[in-house]
Amino acid sequence: MIVEAARGTRVESMPHTLADLSPAAHDLLTDRYLATLATLRADGTPHVCAVGFTVDIGAGVARVITSGGNQKAKNAARGQYAALTHVDGARWLTVEGPARVLADAESVRDAEARYETRYRRPRENAKRVVIEVTVRRVIGSATMFTDSDA
Repeated sequence: MIVEAARGTRVESMPHTLADLSPAAHDLLTDRYLATLATLRADGTPHVCAVGFTVDIGAGVARVITSGGNQKAKNAARGQYAALTHVDGARWLTVEGPARVLADAESVRDAEARYETRYRRPRENAKRVVIEVTVRRVIGSATMFTDSDA
């Protein structure tokens, strides 16, 4: 179902999965756009910060590389839901799901390689970890989905 939002922007009101993404969504997820990551602090208040992230559609996950011990990593380590949102004018896309932190060398190397493909080579960071979000829901502007009648 599509609803009209403020200023006439068409927004998908039903959640989707990564399998529903349109070519326009794939472009948004592979071009060099930053996003916001929203996690919950221990007291339940939101923590939102700018990040680069990658999506592995086949595995159904989104990944953020970060320093272990920072607030977003601490929040993700509790296994609660996280949300990543891209906004480019009227185009926007949010992926949501439970988050976890991976610190093993193989997971970090894989996430760094994916990040480098999308953005640039990440700086050296011996404390790097991966926040992995298992994508359970995708919402966004109507053109982000193949079943859109936009």
